[in-house]
Amino acid sequence: MSFGTMAFFSKALGRPKSYSIILPDYEGATGGPYPVLYLLHGRSDDHRAWTHWTSLDRYVRRLPLIIVMPCGERSFYCNTVEGDRFEDYLMQDLMAHIEGSYNVLKGREHTAIGGLSMGGYGAMKLGLKFPERFGSVGAHSSAFAVARKAWDEPTEREMRRIFGPADSPARAENDPWVLAERLAKEPDRLPALYIDCGTEDFLLECNREFHAHLNRLGIAHTYQEFPGTHCWEYWDQHIQDSLAHHCKALGIEPAA
Repeated sequence: MSFGTMAFFSKALGRPKSYSIILPDYEGATGGPYPVLYLLHGRSDDHRAWTHWTSLDRYVRRLPLIIVMPCGERSFYCNTVEGDRFEDYLMQDLMAHIEGSYNVLKGREHTAIGGLSMGGYGAMKLGLKFPERFGSVGAHSSAFAVARKAWDEPTEREMRRIFGPADSPARAENDPWVLAERLAKEPDRLPALYIDCGTEDFLLECNREFHAHLNRLGIAHTYQEFPGTHCWEYWDQHIQDSLAHHCKALGIEPAA
């Protein structure tokens, strides 16, 4: 396959941003058009993390699928209250750039989003907030409660920079619990949802709580727990599970 790091100018952020991309390059590849998976990194990483710490390129080598890995910095993929518009960067600038620069299939039935930790939260938030854009969501070891939890300093200072004070409208607009409640009234619009978490992960309880919340709302989803902690060994193994979920949801068949 072909792999590269590219850059373009984001109007939403007012500066250039880099992203990594994997393009299909297996024997007999048609050149597209292909579906797209936007794969988000965690809070301590950048767009290079997925290809640096996992065997992602090996896992997708037979898939007719483009994978785009943007740089979200430490934004939780939100339009922060202090002015950095990372949600607009991803949803408006990056997606338009990808669709204009590569031979991709457009529409929710050909588009997936996934991630780990901060990126798992971002994937779920964006998938529930913009169900008309994504047909599949995958979330590993996700910080689902980040917009509603009280944190110790200095983490709380950073959360206020992103979400504002505890009672701010930005908290509700970026809360997967609230977004799920809204979308539960329109089940036909729901993406196919996948969630997993390690049984020794410090975020396990909030994943269990969000899973229970989806059950109470009657929202169909796949939820799994596996042995493991909040680490790359876990994500390297279980990105394969979310890839299988995306392929099933988007109707992607591996090449022979």
